[in-house]
Amino acid sequence: MRRGMSLPILAALFVAVVLVAAGAMYLYDHGRRETIADGVRIDGVDVGGMRAAAARAKVQRDLVANLNRPVTVRAGAKTWKLGAREAGLTVDTANMVAQAVQVSREGSIVTRTIRGLSGGSVKRNIPLVVSYSHQAVRDLTAKVSAAVNRAPRDATVSASASGLTEVPAHVGLTVDGARLAERVERALNGIGSSRTVAVPAHGVKPAVTTAELGAKYPGYIVVDRSEFRLRFYEHLKLAKTYEIAVGMEGLETPGGLHKIEWEQVDPPWYVPKKAWAGALAGTVVPPGPADPLKARFMSFDGGAGIHGIDPSEYSSIGHDASHGCIRMRIPDVIALYSKSPVGTPVYII
Repeated sequence: MRRGMSLPILAALFVAVVLVAAGAMYLYDHGRRETIADGVRIDGVDVGGMRAAAARAKVQRDLVANLNRPVTVRAGAKTWKLGAREAGLTVDTANMVAQAVQVSREGSIVTRTIRGLSGGSVKRNIPLVVSYSHQAVRDLTAKVSAAVNRAPRDATVSASASGLTEVPAHVGLTVDGARLAERVERALNGIGSSRTVAVPAHGVKPAVTTAELGAKYPGYIVVDRSEFRLRFYEHLKLAKTYEIAVGMEGLETPGGLHKIEWEQVDPPWYVPKKAWAGALAGTVVPPGPADPLKARFMSFDGGAGIHGIDPSEYSSIGHDASHGCIRMRIPDVIALYSKSPVGTPVYII
């Protein structure tokens, strides 16, 4: 009889042990409900084995303090800063710690207890939860671009009494705004250890480089009224110097930079409607003995021009003698005409 009663007793004892074990397991698991499992990190910061409050303090100290430092944007010696307040930066520490606790509670009470008692771990990294003002990033990008961007400058020519001087080209610079914004956002998100961002920029080639300048100017005319000289430059090199006559006092040849506007072989004379023209004013004198324009005419400044004169007037060369035009000997004007198409610059000193 005693032996027969031992089975119920054993069963009761087993149930009691199970209930005690279950209760102990519950109490153990319940006591760890805010404890983060070993191996859990928040944006790389190890918070394993810590309770939620301690984890929040550590994240605040090791992570948020660094993120609150200003982001520095650098371009050469120039720098710009974007502070946490200006950027509207907010790090949601509570959210990240809550996620860390949540992943620590994954699985059943049994697996959690076994993992806790055996020293097991959960290999998880909670990503950074951060927000900031995208408008602040755009404003910073625009500010940096405005300060750094530099338009390219084409090579050009400066004319003077001493000749032609090449003004070299300058390569421009432009900021890659999209890449800069991306780099600033990565810094705000704490990606990488540096809070300094280099401005991404690339050069902008000018339309006319210094090496291409000669090809742009196959011909260039410089007129020195005081010396009665016309110098013709071919690809910016002095090719020929001609003696000329220029406008008389009161009817001076117009100074400054001009260009040949139109040309004509054996041109008629379209007489200006000026008092000095007398009865011929406003008329057209056809080519021939009465026409003072001989061989060629290259117009600039809306009416004045470079033209040949009759050999009987060659004595006027070297003097202020015309009504504003530039006079040349016939062989000279023909030679100049052959190398000076419409558009050729004419600089008159």
